[in-house]
Amino acid sequence: MSEQKNVSKPLQLWNSAVKAVKGENTGALVEQFTAEMTLVAEGLCEDQARLRQAADEIRREQDALGQSLRSEQMALESTIRENQRDLDRRLDELSRRISALEKSRPQQRKNMNIISQATVLAGIVCGTWLLVTILNLFA
Repeated sequence: MSEQKNVSKPLQLWNSAVKAVKGENTGALVEQFTAEMTLVAEGLCEDQARLRQAADEIRREQDALGQSLRSEQMALESTIRENQRDLDRRLDELSRRISALEKSRPQQRKNMNIISQATVLAGIVCGTWLLVTILNLFA
């Protein structure tokens, strides 16, 4: 019998400690906690749905912007090619004119070489300026 008393005392102590921690209305507290957690979970689910919608909208906007940028890039590349062809054509024309002038006036050959070099240099500067301007548009 003394063993039962020894065993029952720690059990009684444990039960009284659990009862002190749990309280009398454990079921009501569990129900309240469950209701609050359900409300929080529903709110989180709604927030997540709104975030997904916002992310989808941002993705669509980015796709549209990307397509617009690609179209603009293609148009700019086409303009660059056209401008380069025009510059090449003008440079060829100037070279032909300079050659014709050099043949018709041999005494001014030295001046024509300078003009020819200046023309080539101007063409290079124009082409470089055009390239830098276009690169700045993409930067």
